[in-house]
Amino acid sequence: MRLVTYASERGPRAGVQTDQGVIDAWDLVDGEGASLRELIASGRLDEVRTALDGGGGEPVMLSPGGILAPVPDPDKIICVGLNYRSHAEETGMELPKAPTIFGKYRNALVPDGATVTLPAASSKCDYEAEVAFVIGRRAREVSVEDALDHIAGYTLLNDLSARDLQGLTMQWMAGKVFDGSAPCGPALVTPDEAGPHDGIGIRMLVNGEERQSSNTSDLIFSVPQLVSTLSSWMTLEPGDIVATGTPSGVGLAMDPRTWLEDGDELVVSSPQLGELHTTIAR
Repeated sequence: MRLVTYASERGPRAGVQTDQGVIDAWDLVDGEGASLRELIASGRLDEVRTALDGGGGEPVMLSPGGILAPVPDPDKIICVGLNYRSHAEETGMELPKAPTIFGKYRNALVPDGATVTLPAASSKCDYEAEVAFVIGRRAREVSVEDALDHIAGYTLLNDLSARDLQGLTMQWMAGKVFDGSAPCGPALVTPDEAGPHDGIGIRMLVNGEERQSSNTSDLIFSVPQLVSTLSSWMTLEPGDIVATGTPSGVGLAMDPRTWLEDGDELVVSSPQLGELHTTIAR
């Protein structure tokens, strides 16, 4: 299934994206909830799938802008840095011994098709194409072997980064948290449709030019390893978003270094997960 959050007269709602339109997920199960995060936490995704397979629900075609970020209200957005071997090599940094993490906040989340205005405080903003996963069941001290049972699905995320602010302190957060710095979507693809965790493709186009192209097989810390390690550091809740890192090809590593400019069109794409479009503004 491809799960989304869509705008409706009833407010933001969880939906299932189909070729005929979006079907309200809560209506499929005669539920009283609204959000996708609530639906994931309720453990009713299998019920949604059964009802959908049975022909339930009435598809609705949405106007442009009707699809929001898949999970717009997560408890946590956890980002992993230096997690592709190719990216660690291009930055000249040693492979980390444990996942390097930082956070973003809800203000960073914007959906597919959004225009992001870069912060005036930065003149060196960059892109980072990433595969993200969303937690489906509470995870605390989960083993690697059981980790995939705690994943609701996968989506795309663009970790927009203000490199000059990122380098101001020993921590990276200052360059990672500006409004709109985490375009996310277009949908949350359940694991049965996304396929193996180590076979998800990821690509970045900037104004039609390919800058990044890789696969989650190049991750230093795999998806199951991330779930296991992170859940030993903190309790992961349903709806939490974990961005797994970016491959080589970022603007920071180009010669000369290349920064985002007004009007740039960014497309993060994946054969399994779709396309995430973002326009840059100054």
